[in-house]
Amino acid sequence: MWSFRTISFLAVLGLLGACGFRPLYGDRAAGGAPSELAMIKVEPIPDRIGQQLHNKLLTGLNPRGRPRKPRYLLKAQIKESTASLAVRKSSFATRANLTVNAEYSLKTPADGKTLFSAKSSITVSYNILGSEFATLMAEKDARARAIREVSEDIRIRLGVFLARRQGQEK
Repeated sequence: MWSFRTISFLAVLGLLGACGFRPLYGDRAAGGAPSELAMIKVEPIPDRIGQQLHNKLLTGLNPRGRPRKPRYLLKAQIKESTASLAVRKSSFATRANLTVNAEYSLKTPADGKTLFSAKSSITVSYNILGSEFATLMAEKDARARAIREVSEDIRIRLGVFLARRQGQEK
């Protein structure tokens, strides 16, 4: 005998299918968003934090290597800032926020026409400790977390844009 959960699950699946829901990464064989994402060439981004973002984007967008004939160019700029949060009575900070802002645009390589542009921002926290080395490592870890999240946000937004664009072209 079927339980209430099974019937509910099948009903939800039926409703999702009826409304036109399609997973972003669902239909890879039909040339969906992942194949379009692989056609993006990521331009170099200045500074060390830019290099880290560039490498994360390359891994996320082009897991099989850079495209030979890219259809799109991704240009990005990244900025970071640090702010002290928790301050003791002795005026020593014990916590800090690292904010990473990225502005990016997707362009066509032939004419440089901007197809899509957006901004991504994330704030991560880390402890300021008594040891300079420990604080440096905490800040480095916070920066790595911020870069990972910003690159994932960029990848998802580009995937949604390209999937919508393909849907409009059909």
